[in-house]
Amino acid sequence: MLPAMSSTLVPPPLASHLYALGAIALWASLATLGVALSGVPPFLLTGLSLLIGSLPAWPRWREWRVPARTLAMGLYGLFGYHFLLFIALRHAPPVEANLVNYLWPLLIVVLAPLFLPGLRLRPLHLLAAAAGFAGAAVAIVGGRSLSGQWSWGYLPALAAAFMWASYSLMTKRVPAFPTSAIGLFGLVSGLLSLLCHALLEPAVTLSAREWGLVAVMGLGPLGAAFFLWDKALKTGDPRTIGILSYLTPLASTSLLLLVTGRPLTWSTGLAAALIVGAAVVGVRARG
Repeated sequence: MLPAMSSTLVPPPLASHLYALGAIALWASLATLGVALSGVPPFLLTGLSLLIGSLPAWPRWREWRVPARTLAMGLYGLFGYHFLLFIALRHAPPVEANLVNYLWPLLIVVLAPLFLPGLRLRPLHLLAAAAGFAGAAVAIVGGRSLSGQWSWGYLPALAAAFMWASYSLMTKRVPAFPTSAIGLFGLVSGLLSLLCHALLEPAVTLSAREWGLVAVMGLGPLGAAFFLWDKALKTGDPRTIGILSYLTPLASTSLLLLVTGRPLTWSTGLAAALIVGAAVVGVRARG
């Protein structure tokens, strides 16, 4: 389903970075697509997108025979993360909730030695992770003043960040499974999301344009991105991948500004400097 990168042509560390950057590039479109589909209830949007995203893996359904705990891990990551994030965005200021949510790359770096005992943290990893989060904060906030008010919605945002970070690390803790099994995780998570839509959201009718954009979202940021992410984590260093992930909010913000015709600001430039600097340091860190 995914083109294999020959180890003789592409060294494994570089291959994992390319897989991660591919997922990040697809996730960068999520905010722009989300704005274009703002009239679609979030659980309906996620459910349909995840179902569509699972389609490329259907021809390899025989590879979906995974242990129950592996399936539970997949639902924990794909469904649990989005469920908590939507709860957070409904009950907390969206900018602040998104900022809390983007603790997940930092958590991947910090928690890596706990989930994967063979790894250890070096000061360079922590420095790069901190600089990356600072850059993500600047990109997300964009010079706006934060509310400064406490909201219980920050708790599910923090839980969502922990959930995605721990899911990403747990993919190396469970018995090895083929990347095509991500299609099973997406299929079941999509059905659960549609159940949440039926229970929690009003029924709507989508236009042809909305169906087209939902298909793009499903095949991209809520489809292929998950397969690429899985390949990256299975072949690479999660500490480096976590640091590279801070490119997501930067790329997402930049694309949104470009599409809406708004000029890039000083905050975007500062965020770029911090995040790219963190990525360079993180990629070069060893041990």
